[in-house]
Amino acid sequence: MAGSIDEFMARKAEEGLLRKLLPISDRKNGKITFDGKEFIDLSSNDYLGLSNHPKLIEASCAALEKFGTSSSASRLLSGDLEIHHLLEAKTAKLKNKDSALVFNSGYQANVGIISSLYGDGDLVLSDRLNHASIIDGILLSRAKLLRFEHNDLNHLEDTLKRERSSFKKALIVTETIFSMDGDRPDLAGLVDLKERYDCEVMVDEAHATGIFGGRGSGIVEEEGLAERIDLIMGTFSKALGSFGAYLAASESIVDYLINTCRSFIYTTALPPAVIACNLAGLELVKEEPHRRIELLRRASYFRDGLHKRGFRIRGSSQIVPLIIGDNFKTKKLAEALQDRGWWASPIRPPTVPKNEARIRFSLTYYHDEETLKRLIDDIAEIGI
Repeated sequence: MAGSIDEFMARKAEEGLLRKLLPISDRKNGKITFDGKEFIDLSSNDYLGLSNHPKLIEASCAALEKFGTSSSASRLLSGDLEIHHLLEAKTAKLKNKDSALVFNSGYQANVGIISSLYGDGDLVLSDRLNHASIIDGILLSRAKLLRFEHNDLNHLEDTLKRERSSFKKALIVTETIFSMDGDRPDLAGLVDLKERYDCEVMVDEAHATGIFGGRGSGIVEEEGLAERIDLIMGTFSKALGSFGAYLAASESIVDYLINTCRSFIYTTALPPAVIACNLAGLELVKEEPHRRIELLRRASYFRDGLHKRGFRIRGSSQIVPLIIGDNFKTKKLAEALQDRGWWASPIRPPTVPKNEARIRFSLTYYHDEETLKRLIDDIAEIGI
């Protein structure tokens, strides 16, 4: 065992893929401190800058005073509090669905939802760039997994024509904002295929919730598709500034999951302070829409600035990937940026495909145009 571990670590180092944990000593207002030095954080998913918002902190502290530090049990025992149900009701309303169910993390949600609702004899068609938690949920379900090329509806339809009739149920699953490319699918076209071939659709709105749509609900709201999409999953841990995840769906699906979903049943409920924080985050999305409007405007400014300098970029959201390709060059650029006070982490295989290594710039409300202009200038000066 020791030999195989040593060989694995040596190979990863040789390939430029060895990762290490880097403990941060402080994080606040878009900046972090590591090894005594302050950096502007460009790797955070705190898109709206809510994680230090006074209203979230106040709500969390009030729940601590009332309930203590832990829910102390699973929700099917004594860990089920009224505020859990209040959060689910408000989430369902935001997502324009009948019901919602809170999960402890996005990973637990995707793994549990898919493996509970689909199984042997079913088919799941997954976008090739879907998050690892989606793939793990499909594998755990024992349904047939077929991947269609990223955002390629022609490939998806060809697969459906060839395979759909051989299976009982079929699910099409996609992210609405892809976490590593920052782009979005043709969701209306995907839903048309779902209806044409008698499938169900699940979307992961983790990186869209709080940012897109007239009410900040996400891409599904922006495109008016809530009634035609069966399963809307997302998280509280990104734009909403807290922790946890949710599924918004029909009441019958939620009731079924309460009775079957292992990642929901066999875990201690999220602490009351986290639930209260999530509730406050939902309110702030309504009360402070300027945050998402400004964020997307600044992301467009940053993307256009890099494009004009000749860099290879992708996306149409607050996630702006700078594609480099080579693992060592990507790591070298990240280190050079850190030398100048920018915390921008290299993203390498297997998180992204081979030869697709990149710096993933994750913009937040804290990044104003002056800051982004300095960053563009530094990237251009360093070069690739």
